Amino acid sequence: MRSDTFTLPTPEMFTAMTMADLGDDVYSEDPTVRRLEELAAERVGKTDACLMPSGTMANLTAMMAHVPRGGKAIVGDESDIYLYEAGGASVCGGIVYEPVHTQPDGTLELADLDAGWPPDLDDSQFALPGLVCLENTHNRMGGRVLAPGYLDDVRRLADERGVPVHMDGARIFHAEVASGVPAAEIARVADSLQFCLSKALSAPIGSILAGDRDVVARARRLRKMLGGGMRQAGVVAAAGIVALTSMVDRLAEDHALAARLAQRLAEVDGIDIDASSVVTNIVLFRVTAGDLDVDAVVDLARQRGLAIGEFGHGRIRAVTHRGLGPADVRDAADILAGIIKEAG
Repeated sequence: MRSDTFTLPTPEMFTAMTMADLGDDVYSEDPTVRRLEELAAERVGKTDACLMPSGTMANLTAMMAHVPRGGKAIVGDESDIYLYEAGGASVCGGIVYEPVHTQPDGTLELADLDAGWPPDLDDSQFALPGLVCLENTHNRMGGRVLAPGYLDDVRRLADERGVPVHMDGARIFHAEVASGVPAAEIARVADSLQFCLSKALSAPIGSILAGDRDVVARARRLRKMLGGGMRQAGVVAAAGIVALTSMVDRLAEDHALAARLAQRLAEVDGIDIDASSVVTNIVLFRVTAGDLDVDAVVDLARQRGLAIGEFGHGRIRAVTHRGLGPADVRDAADILAGIIKEAG
C-alpha cells in the first residue's frame, strides 16, 4: 500500500506489448507511440501530446517550455513539483520556485497566487512569474480533487496576469471518476497537463504531457536534451493505450477500497484519521497511541507484511490500487491495530 505505482501490467497489456508495431520514436516513426499520443490528447481535450518516461520529466519539460531562465514558477509548498522532483526546474531550467501555502483541500488561495507578482513589474530587481502550477488530484493533501469553480478562478487570474497554467494531473483520472467531471473539462483550464500511465492505470512505465502543438513541440525538444528520447517506445506505448482504454472506470474500485480502509482505521483507538476526507485512493492517518513515531510504525508494519509510507507532518500514507482487494484492507487495518495494541 505504499503507492499505486506498484501495480503490475495486465495480461492484455503484456499481449499488446509483444504485438506492438514499432519504429524509432525519436524520429516520430513509432506508430504505436503516435496512436497513444493522439488518444491521450483527445482524452484530455488537447491538440497534441508527447510520451515521457516519467511524470517528473513531463512536469520539468512543461515548466522549461513555458518559463524563460530567470523567471518564476508559482507552485504549492506541498506539491510534488516542489517537494519530490529534485529541484529540476531550478537545476536544469534556471527557474525560480515561488512556493505558496497549500490549503487542506489542495487549493492555493487566489490572493496568495497574486502575491507572487511584485508591486512594480518594471523593477528589474524582481524575477517575474511565468507560470502557475496546480496539482489535481493533490497527493500530499490526501488525493483531494480541485473543484471546477476554483479551477476557473485560477484560469481567470492567470489570464489577467498573462501567464499560462500547468496542471500536474498525475492522477487526473481519479479526479474524473471521483467528481464525475470528464478529464478534458478538468484540463480545460490548463495550457499543459501531465498525467501518469503507471499510477493505478497499471502501465509499467510512462507519462503523458499534453497541450497545444507549440508547447508540446518545445517540450519534445527538451525531452531529447534531458535524455528522454526513446527508440522503439511502442512497447511502452502499447500498455499505455490499454491503460487509457480499459483501466480508467475501474478506479472507482480503488476509491471504494480506500474509503473502506479509512472507515476501519477510524474504528481503531490510537489512530487519528478524517475518514470523510478520503475521496480517491489515498488514505492519510496518524498514530497517536503510546510512544510510537512514524518510522517505528512503518517499520513494524513492514515486518508484518504491510508496506506503507511516511508522508510528512507526522502522517502515514496508504494507497489503494488494482493489486489489492477487500481482504487486504481488512488485513492492513488488523496489522495496524495489532501494532498499537502491542505498544500499549
